[in-house]
Amino acid sequence: MNLEISQAQFGVKPPVTKPIPEFLLEVGEKGIRELISKHYDAIKQSDIYQLFPQDDAGFEQAKINSADFFIQICGGPSYFNTNRGAPRMVGRHAPFRIDAKARQTWLELYKPLLEELKEQGVTETSLLSFWAYLNIFSIWMINTQ
Repeated sequence: MNLEISQAQFGVKPPVTKPIPEFLLEVGEKGIRELISKHYDAIKQSDIYQLFPQDDAGFEQAKINSADFFIQICGGPSYFNTNRGAPRMVGRHAPFRIDAKARQTWLELYKPLLEELKEQGVTETSLLSFWAYLNIFSIWMINTQ
């Protein structure tokens, strides 16, 4: 499975396409929550951990918020909007210094988790659709050269 990371040009926000509905159908809400939790656990051991809440309660809440966002973006219930309001992710991430290297790390930490989902039977088409979203969405979060 080719999980290529697109080059990001600072200040350029390419069009984002949401994952196909089959991704949520195949992975399920519980599966997305597990995926996000594992991703955050990997973040905690990475060089981008400083961009995330440092207290355990805040970190666990960030996992929930992120999972709510991804479930919603994948066509599930509007958990994020209900609990946090409109996503406005660029603004929510503005206080954090996110550069291309941090984006790269964030994406790299997803790769083994998506490979694991493939081994569990999630189709490559669905996984590549989710990856394509992550790949471009993450460019939008870069706010520091």
